Amino acid sequence: MSGGDEPPEPSQGEDSKGNRVQYFEDIRVESMRRHGPGRVISAEEIKCFAAEFDPMPFHLDEEAAKASILGGLCASSVHVLALGTQLSHAHRGDSEGMVVSSALGWDEVRLKRPLFAGDHVRAQSYVESKRESASRSDCGIVILRTEIVLADGSVVASYKVSLLVDKRPHQETDE
Repeated sequence: MSGGDEPPEPSQGEDSKGNRVQYFEDIRVESMRRHGPGRVISAEEIKCFAAEFDPMPFHLDEEAAKASILGGLCASSVHVLALGTQLSHAHRGDSEGMVVSSALGWDEVRLKRPLFAGDHVRAQSYVESKRESASRSDCGIVILRTEIVLADGSVVASYKVSLLVDKRPHQETDE
């Protein structure tokens, strides 16, 4: 968003259980979602994730990390992207939750700076566009640009995700 303009808040519906949700029709282009307060990333979490998925020395060993070009223990790129997904989903209980049938793909993945142990991270998403699905009349396609952001506002990573989002169920009427 530019010029300090606050994006519009998303509108909401309710699912059959009374939970606030967003169907395709409720989603407004240029709306912004702040996905909760976020959390602090620990050295232990970085090391555990890296040990299983990306065992590079600068993700596993604090001394090796200090001596690396990164200058300190930092999360792997895959860990950062997983955090973006986790933070986006964790927020659903607090506010809106899009009724998503499936993710269709990720584009324009950018890693802008390291995520170090002790950093506070949160996620935010902007609705870039939406369109009808050509193959599913009960769904539409929504493109979100998600940013993984530090407490000071600097962006750690960003990506676009294409989502298949359910349309509002048709109400049957008694006539």
